[in-house]
Parts: sequence; C-alpha cells; structure tokens
Amino acid sequence: MTGNDTGKRPKTGADRLHGCDLTLRYDDRTISQNLSVAIPDGSFTVIVGPNACGKSTLLKALARLIRPSAGTIVLDDEAIAERRAKDVARRLGLLPQGANAPDGITVADLVARGRYPHQSFLKQWSKPDEAAVSAAMEAANVTDLSARLVSELSGGQRQRAWIAMVLAQETPLLLLDEPTTFLDIAHQIEMLELLADLNASGRTIVAVLHDLNQACRYASNLIAMKNGSIVAEGRPKDIVTERLVQTVFGLACIVIDDPISGTPMIVPRKQK
Repeated sequence: MTGNDTGKRPKTGADRLHGCDLTLRYDDRTISQNLSVAIPDGSFTVIVGPNACGKSTLLKALARLIRPSAGTIVLDDEAIAERRAKDVARRLGLLPQGANAPDGITVADLVARGRYPHQSFLKQWSKPDEAAVSAAMEAANVTDLSARLVSELSGGQRQRAWIAMVLAQETPLLLLDEPTTFLDIAHQIEMLELLADLNASGRTIVAVLHDLNQACRYASNLIAMKNGSIVAEGRPKDIVTERLVQTVFGLACIVIDDPISGTPMIVPRKQK
C-alpha cells in the first residue's frame, strides 16, 4: 500500500490498459504463458518480433478479440471481459489484420460505422458524427474515395479506409495490427506520422510493426517479443542493441544512431 485509503493501487500511467499473468491459446496450442504487460498511458507503444512470436495474439487479447485462458486484461480499472462491448468500443479502437467489409459498402459508409459506439436508440446520427467522419477521412487521405466501393479499392486504399473508420471512433486508445500493410513507403511514413500526431495530441497508440527501424523511430515504448514472451521493453534508445536484435530476430547487425532522429538504426552486417 502507498497510503491510498480505497485499498486500490494508485492509478499510474501504465494502469489504463494492462494484462497480468496471461495464458493465450488457440484451441490446444499455447502461444504465451505467464505473460504480463502494461501499456503506458499516452505512449506510442510498438510491438516487434519475428513472425509467429505472439505479437498479434497479444494485441487481440488487449482488444478483447480473444479471451485469455488464464490471467486478466484490465481496461480503466475493470476487467475488459466484464465490460459491455459498446463501452469497450468507446474507449478502445482496433484495426485488425485482414479486415473485411460487407459487399456493396462505400468508403463513406464504412467510416461512418466507426460512430456506432456513440449511437443509441435516443441518440442517432448528429452533426458531431458527421464532423468526426469528415475529419477521419481527411486524416487518412480517403476523402476523394468516399463514394467508391471498398471492394474496388487497391490494398493500400482499403487499408487507409479502415484506418479512417478507426479514427472516426474517437477513442483515447488505438490498437493497430500492422497498419502499414499494403502501403508503399511514402504512405507508410504518412501513416506513421499521422499516428505520431495522434499520439502527440493525447491518444495512446499500440501498433504491431515489422520494420524495426520504423519502430525505433516512432515508438516511445518498444516491446520486443520472441516465442510468446516479452524479451525486452522500454525506450528504443535504452533497449535496442546488437545483442537484442540477434536474440530476437537472429540478425547480425550494427546499431547506430540515426543522424536525423537520433534513434537507433539497425544496419545488417554483410554475410561472408
């Protein structure tokens, strides 16, 4: 105890979204066991690691898409499994991998679905809803695509439409599983800059990324995973070393300071 008369642990930046002693499974296959994680409030947290290491599984558990076999995910001091779905959706927005839109839906209609958590029987579509959708489409650079069918879009355009839908939710936490998938390098940077701006304005961002250099440049908090476990966590400049990259990714490299951002930059060693 630290003097809090309620008997609860004092609220800290890490308390808004966290999981304790998690066991994560798919059917009879265990992905993670005894896994604990805390997302610092106000951070841009990036989860990295090799393929099939449990990154997406952890993100799904944090978003309540899968229920831990053991342990608890806590969102705003309450087990996320006990919260109503609409309540969770007002607090936490999710962009999963491989999201599919219904047939015949336009970009504008898809983005508008992000306002569902704010609707009720007594509170229907409003001017604030319209403004949120317009702002989200502009931020994701899909305004010109608003009348197009989602099914007719390229992979990159479709990804940006889904990003816009998540932004339209206007949640304080955003969880994104590989948000730069299908985007060319220019749109990848554009997307990461957008997420950085959202983070600077107060939103907590959690993203799974494959590009370690991009992760180091944009993350304020980095979680490195391997075989379902967290190997290291902290500021990229504090934890990213040649040894860590070798341990997690099996890559021999040199870690230097990026001359522009000052963040760690991974340069692969030439193979003899």
